[in-house]
Amino acid sequence: MGLQNKSDEELRQDKMDHLKEQIYSLIYGLAIGDALGVPVEFNERDSYHITKMEGYGTYNQPPGTWSDDTSLTLALVEHLSEKSDLFGLMDKFVAYRQGYLTPFGTCFDIGIATNQAIERYLSGVSPEECGGRGERDNGNGALMRIAPLAFVLKDRSDFTHNCGKIEKYTQVTHAHPRSLVASIIYVQILIDLLFNKSLEETIEDLQPLLEDYFRSNSEYWKEYQDQFRELFDKDFYQKQREEIMSTGYVVDSLKASLWCLGTTETFEGAVLKAVNLGNDTDTIGAITGSFAGALYKLEGIPDKWIQQLVNRELIDEKCQKLIECLDQ
Repeated sequence: MGLQNKSDEELRQDKMDHLKEQIYSLIYGLAIGDALGVPVEFNERDSYHITKMEGYGTYNQPPGTWSDDTSLTLALVEHLSEKSDLFGLMDKFVAYRQGYLTPFGTCFDIGIATNQAIERYLSGVSPEECGGRGERDNGNGALMRIAPLAFVLKDRSDFTHNCGKIEKYTQVTHAHPRSLVASIIYVQILIDLLFNKSLEETIEDLQPLLEDYFRSNSEYWKEYQDQFRELFDKDFYQKQREEIMSTGYVVDSLKASLWCLGTTETFEGAVLKAVNLGNDTDTIGAITGSFAGALYKLEGIPDKWIQQLVNRELIDEKCQKLIECLDQ
């Protein structure tokens, strides 16, 4: 049936189905990458080899268990669904430490910078001032949770507005310009991938837009030039595995995740490559999983891994609330 022959209700249903597919693809992708990496977090590269959903290991959790990457992502999903303010979001981060939005009602992992931001909030600091601003405050704790912003920004054509919104949600935990630039690159790439572009098309189309925006802020431009410029060179994806760092440093995490996506051809290949890099396996797995979910869509994600996610009902519930909110 052609679009011109569809009723308004049928067109609305098509739009909702497409949105649902996008949201589940990205969130499942992130949660799967997270869960694959949880049992081997902090392990040295090549001291193990992950090929399937495993358990126990670092945190002694059963297979399919996800960590703070997914929990804090779900906190943002819930916040966006409720259309609450940043105080509401920070309250959810506080509740996470008590087990909220976790697989088993227990928080077993949280990043240092995120924990410090929560402590500042509890001491009375306003949310937009909670993020660390020092050179050492550039962990990947904002990058790992900010993916859902892509859904509320993808239909807006105002690039500057979108970047400002990404900055706002990053700086509640990470306020150094390096982390802000990383988040902007990450979410803008996700948006383009959700529009069915290839990674190559995305990189080519985004580069001039990002560079125009970063030039307007001397700190951003310096960080982009010094830390992230190579992501937009084809040679970056020719790098050898030993040249890719897989630490919790925001620059390393973004580069490793994009390299895993750009040097593989399937969802499974990308996330397994990511978690087998070692060190910060759950977060690099989660970021790679979000990229790969957006690129390969739900049909490209192994169903066995979706079914193995612990407390998937909670993930589904939060995703459905966001779908209903955005469909209004």
